[in-house]
This record gives sequence, C-alpha cells and structure tokens, in this order.
Amino acid sequence: MHDECVWPWLSGVRAEVLASGIMSCAEKPLEGSTVGMSDIPRANSVGRRVVVTGLAGAGKSTFSRALSARTGLTVIVLDFHFWLPGWAEPTEAEWREKQNILLAGDGWIADGNYTGTLDLRLERADTVVFLDTPWWICARRAFVRGLRSRSIDFELPSGCDQSRFRQLRDEWWLVWRIWRVRRSERERELKIISRHRTHVAIHVPRSRQAVRKFLDA
Repeated sequence: MHDECVWPWLSGVRAEVLASGIMSCAEKPLEGSTVGMSDIPRANSVGRRVVVTGLAGAGKSTFSRALSARTGLTVIVLDFHFWLPGWAEPTEAEWREKQNILLAGDGWIADGNYTGTLDLRLERADTVVFLDTPWWICARRAFVRGLRSRSIDFELPSGCDQSRFRQLRDEWWLVWRIWRVRRSERERELKIISRHRTHVAIHVPRSRQAVRKFLDA
C-alpha cells in the first residue's frame, strides 16, 4: 500500500521536522504552515485494529465500509456510540470508558475524528489512516449532505431523533466549522498520530485515486 507522495515539497521542510522523523513520503506546506507526518515503514497489508480519521466530510465512513468489506473487520461508528438519548453529550471520562469497551476486541475499524480521545484509540491500534481530503471538498460534502435525505439503512443513536431541519442545521454548521479548523485540526491530529509512530503504521492518502490504490492493494 502506498500513499500519495509529492516529493518536490521536500525542499520546504524545516530541519527540525526532518530530524523528528515525523514525515510520510513528503512534507506538504499548508497555507504557510508545515505539517509533519511519519516515515515509519509501510505495512504490506492493513492491520487488525484500524483508526480512520480526518476532517469532517473527508470520507471516513465510506472508506471504513469499503475497508470492512475487504477485510471483514467490524466498523465501530464513533458518532453512533458517542451520543446519549436526546443528543446529550457524555463526559470525557464516560466517553473514554465507553471506547475502552468498544475497542477491547482484537479486530475493528474505528471510524470517527473525536480528536480529544484520539490518543486512546491509537494506543490500541496497529494502523491509522488519516484521510487528507482538501478542506473545500469536505465542506462541499457537508453542504450537500444537509440537503439530501438519509439513506434507508442510516441508523441514529438510541433515543435520538433527527428532523430534516436538524440535519440541515447540523451539516451546514459543519461547513463553517470545517473552514474554521481546516489548519489547526489537521495539524493537531497529525501531531498526535506522530507520537504513536513506533507502533502504528501510518497512511495518509490525499486523493480519491490514492484511497482506491490503498483499498485495491
């Protein structure tokens, strides 16, 4: 499996980033900033405990389902397990405890980008896929999702209802949020991921073609 590489960007890499070993195939400046990835060896096949993350709208759920179909691993949809009845949020301690239970098995795909507890998932993972989808594509997808009806098999968390108005409001709020955190959340997640580079295989596909190569490898 090979991630999309852009070698010409290497000329702009800061020396301290190169020294840290936080680099994938390349360093890609993002609107004036430089974000490090990881140069750990690529796995020839995906592991048994896979974290799939990235900005909202990056394509995590679609990718996770496709990877599940290929590997037979169960998808843990974090959004489904996060919300309490009436769309109430759990405390961080409650959310961490729930994830400890969900991730206790030997094979799974954790689909979701709850950055505050990403470290917990990475401690159990052997593979992480950060979908580095351009923020404007993520925002466009959220905008369109707000207009579309949910698929018949879409399952809401227990005790949570979603009207068409709520769906439109939530998805269009995400459009604004994606734009607001387009730099900071990406960099924050990659820094957290890099701290686990000694035991986790890191893959950062940046395009639909790179995702397809990953799944077909």
